[in-house]
Amino acid sequence: MAVPISQMWTVATYVLRQRWSGRKRYPLVLMLEPLFRCNLACAGCGKIQYPAHILKKQLTPEECFRAAEECGAPMVSIPGGEPLLHPQIAEIVEGLVARKKYIYLCTNALLLKEKIHLFKPSKYLTFSVHLDGQREHHDFSVCLEGGYDKAVASIREAVQRGFRVTTNTTLFDGADANSVRAFFDEVMAMGVEGMVLSPAYTYDKAPDQKHFMGRARSRRLFRALLSNRKKDWKFNMSPLFLEFLMGKRDYQCTPWGSPAYNIFGWQKPCYLLQDGYADTFAELMETTEWSHYGTESGNPKCANCMVSCGYEPSAVNDGFGSLRGLLAMAKSALFHDYPDRGALDLLSQPVKPVHAKNPLVNIEVPRASLEETRV
Repeated sequence: MAVPISQMWTVATYVLRQRWSGRKRYPLVLMLEPLFRCNLACAGCGKIQYPAHILKKQLTPEECFRAAEECGAPMVSIPGGEPLLHPQIAEIVEGLVARKKYIYLCTNALLLKEKIHLFKPSKYLTFSVHLDGQREHHDFSVCLEGGYDKAVASIREAVQRGFRVTTNTTLFDGADANSVRAFFDEVMAMGVEGMVLSPAYTYDKAPDQKHFMGRARSRRLFRALLSNRKKDWKFNMSPLFLEFLMGKRDYQCTPWGSPAYNIFGWQKPCYLLQDGYADTFAELMETTEWSHYGTESGNPKCANCMVSCGYEPSAVNDGFGSLRGLLAMAKSALFHDYPDRGALDLLSQPVKPVHAKNPLVNIEVPRASLEETRV
């Protein structure tokens, strides 16, 4: 099983307590961004396009702990930027572990081998390593030759040292389903606990605006990827969310399920959209116009979103908050291969991305600029 029983039990009992208390909106995962700066300049990223004086800022450990306590979510995802660039990241992780939060430290792993001695293996800590596909595709996606090999070496080192490790893969239009399925085989051979998948979100600030998928193309791709699964493929995600990606389920977005806290405060309404900030978590929950977000709202920024931070909380709430959802999760555990002849036919078709004449944008960033963001 890709998610440990203790973590599943913690999340399940948390969801049930919220439901029994009558609370309609509650967080599941705190998206804690201690900094925005990074040692990569990926074409599809909307996080590192801030000016240098913003990229130099970072949260203190005390601010991170206060956010975790304010929010109360059982899980904390630490994205960025690159969290391992934070000089106090080990202290932040140690403090969150002491608070018994299940932590997913999201990293491109370029610094992981160098800094892994700062951390201790724990059931509460998982390194979530960014890998966007097989070697050639990943290196082009992150605009760094050799990035894949460095990440894989770090994964193997972390697994050998006894750490929980997952991979985190973002898929864009034009992804080759056969290549991605072969990538699944490669990842499982590394000994990781499981894989995390998500279609890309259309960041306004992302340099490459031509390779974000609409909903129909996302469902088509994930149907091809996740049907007819191999038994040894493990996903560190709700199985109902994976069924949502495949087009087998329909969920509404739960933007409050993954609230984001960063150097500006509590980001409205979620990790992906930036429509202002609140000073406290209570203010975020009480003053955000939640009806303005999600596909049903008509908000064009939400029209094509199927990203995990918005829809996996919906799937988790369904799975642990209803008998129907619980039975569906049990069924997925027993019958997890999802046979689908039509999906096999999709694998035999040539890849025809909407923007076939527009290759991925490879950002040319002066080395001095990248060095400045590391300050």
